[in-house]
Amino acid sequence: MNARQSSRLHLGAALVATLLQAPACFSDQGPVDPSLTPQTIVELQTGRTSEAVPLPDASGRHGIATLINLNPAVNSQFLLTLQGPDRPETLNYPIENPAPASQRLSLSALNPGHLSIDAGGKTVQCALWPVDALEKAHRSPLPFAPWCDGRLYLRNAVRGNRTVLEATTQFLRDHVWRGEQIIGFVRHEFYQDAFMERAISQADASGRTRVPVSLDGPPPAPMIATGTRREIVTPGLGIDLGASGPVLQGQWYGAAGLDNIYVSVAQPGLLTDGNTVATGRGRALDSVESDALVYLVAFDLAAFEFGFALGTEHPRLGWSARVRPDAQDAQMPGPDGIATAAPLARAGMVSPALQPRVVATFTGGFKREHGAFRYGSLATVNHASHYGFIEQGVVFSRLNPGLSTLYVLNDGSVGMKTWERGDDRMLGQIRHARQNGVPLIERDPSGGKSVFGLLVDAWGPGNWSGSADEKLRTLRAGACVIEHASRHFLVYAYFSTATPRAMARVFQAYGCSYAMHLDMNALEHTYLALYRPEADHINVEHLVGTMAVLDKSSGTTLLPRFLGFADDRDFFYLLARKERR
Repeated sequence: MNARQSSRLHLGAALVATLLQAPACFSDQGPVDPSLTPQTIVELQTGRTSEAVPLPDASGRHGIATLINLNPAVNSQFLLTLQGPDRPETLNYPIENPAPASQRLSLSALNPGHLSIDAGGKTVQCALWPVDALEKAHRSPLPFAPWCDGRLYLRNAVRGNRTVLEATTQFLRDHVWRGEQIIGFVRHEFYQDAFMERAISQADASGRTRVPVSLDGPPPAPMIATGTRREIVTPGLGIDLGASGPVLQGQWYGAAGLDNIYVSVAQPGLLTDGNTVATGRGRALDSVESDALVYLVAFDLAAFEFGFALGTEHPRLGWSARVRPDAQDAQMPGPDGIATAAPLARAGMVSPALQPRVVATFTGGFKREHGAFRYGSLATVNHASHYGFIEQGVVFSRLNPGLSTLYVLNDGSVGMKTWERGDDRMLGQIRHARQNGVPLIERDPSGGKSVFGLLVDAWGPGNWSGSADEKLRTLRAGACVIEHASRHFLVYAYFSTATPRAMARVFQAYGCSYAMHLDMNALEHTYLALYRPEADHINVEHLVGTMAVLDKSSGTTLLPRFLGFADDRDFFYLLARKERR
């Protein structure tokens, strides 16, 4: 982080601290009406199955054990409930099956009080009653507590990590009158362009040897200009390309020691798709975003599995503050009838069963506060069209039509599209999904090139965030898919400062068929890390070197975000595919 970035961040933090010391008007929504009992998240799972068996105790009395498979097609998430004969309350245990393709769970009818795990023709039984072992795992501080000799995990609700910036802004939003306006003022006065990076041309690079271009990555992006303006060095890049020296803008370079992962860098003002005016509707970029560097990472999906996980807190499930009163149902605590994930638990990190195969993570989409529409047609339908999300087959918030959706089917295939009502037929087969606004670029229905999304230049109807006077240039991140020569690449892009239009232009120039916004404004919202195994540890490489401040350490051990500790934000992850036997 340079001196200008640091001074701006310190000024912004100082202003927030001053505002917090002043007398504040705190919101008070009053007590919740107990007669307005919402449905639970379990009732959102329309394909769930359930079985129940009696639980005898030593005296011969019976309780009830119930096992709910929340999505049998995915076979990952379960809820076990126990009702004892001598206790009125129900005990809830969210269970994760770490081997959904090979392990089948059921309640044993022949051996009451036991859970059966069938795998590879063998059956193992785990005692449910008395609940000592279950309760020990449930009271563990771990988000994933091993149970039944590690064959299953209990998912426990824990408090996820968040930075001082995150904690302060959340406090303002939740408790301070007009807190969102305070955040907006600080963001645009002190944070706009705070993370901007400019290229250093080869003329300033002391004649270093150029990094070799990868020949098996995605196709390069065409450039308007050539020569020294195209050849640059990238001091902010934190990913090892195998050599130090200048790179060519628009070209792809292999990440050292990590097959099928490619890195590129460019200035938006130098990119063209050969048809910029026709597809981009002719509006030019300003001089700042034209020069601001964009870093891209592409993953060949033939080599990786893709997943999504919710943070321990975000995105929330209640109403967004952006929703107009006429679009909100006062009888419901949230747009889906719930305001909490209970009795399920949100872990905020990659499951221990998957961590040996993790090669990358990056932050997800907007919080619920910003994940709904106040203006435009999407504000008037489906309770203001809150962004939906699904994790491991469990619907936490319904997918709404008209929204950009990044999804993974149960067969592992990855797609990105604008959700339509007819797409609901796929819900039973969706393992993961995350919605985030409207498209930056989308497929031309006539079969031609990709085109800019209809709302790219519409601040309110597009819900791009920023200020009411359309000051939209800030640090942003997005994702796209590139389809080339029967290969499919998932691309993550970090824009050091950009408007939605600049993002769309970059994605279009790189040959993406569809692109969507993810998050914005701060490093913690635009974090990406790659994991390269070494002899006795994992080497963590960040897309931008300053992202390392989001990780932690314990003694000499590095604890990467999303792997070493639970985080309050949602994220995506990529796993090395298992070798087929």
